[in-house]
Amino acid sequence: MAHDTQRLDRIDLLRAAAMLWMTAFHFCFDLDFFGLIQENFYRDPFWTWQRTAIVSLFLFTAGLSQAVAHHQRLPWSRFWRRWGQVAGAALLVTVASMQMFPNSFIYFGVLHAIAVMLIVVRLTAGWGAWLWPLGALVIALKFAAPWAMAAWPVLDVLNTPALNWLGLIDRLPITEDYVPLAPWLGVMWWGMAAGQWALRHRPHWLGSSDAKATGVRRGLVTLGRWSLSYYLLHQPVMIGLVWLGAQML
Repeated sequence: MAHDTQRLDRIDLLRAAAMLWMTAFHFCFDLDFFGLIQENFYRDPFWTWQRTAIVSLFLFTAGLSQAVAHHQRLPWSRFWRRWGQVAGAALLVTVASMQMFPNSFIYFGVLHAIAVMLIVVRLTAGWGAWLWPLGALVIALKFAAPWAMAAWPVLDVLNTPALNWLGLIDRLPITEDYVPLAPWLGVMWWGMAAGQWALRHRPHWLGSSDAKATGVRRGLVTLGRWSLSYYLLHQPVMIGLVWLGAQML
């Protein structure tokens, strides 16, 4: 029988930190989009490395959450309910981005990646310590792919939209958000492995399941628990506000 599941507050705090960092990043992106600042979010290392760090924190935290869910014997019915929410949100992102960026819409962004990786990570949850080298292998494949494609030009097919979601590419696709399986599945696998280790040896590192947090901490925990809703709403709200501000200048 499935156990009752409880969220651990430090995981939600990590997720909230990623959300706030992402919000600041997107706010600056929106300012640039409306011409209020001049930045290159696609090539400037100051921005590209921030994006890498934000996505890494998101996916590592998702892996931690899956470790807790597996430890608490989350039933497949509940898993699929949450998965459906993520997949539905990914579809909304694609549709909305088609309207705003018709030539570079999002077809495999962070939510699309999470939807796929949640299934993979759930199915491999019992692999234990093997998730560490497997994660490293997936990350290594990302960097080995360009060398392999230079040696075997037939592999250029992996650059096409039908296959570039795997991440085995030597040129970036034209899209506003791109989170392929390589290297990012490796990051989520490491999150799962780290969570399983912590649950066995340092469970207090992941926090408490009680609801005693107050003030700012309580607000951050709540943000972490409603991260999907926040993710979907924050950009439309900010874009509207920035656009309004630009009209007033």
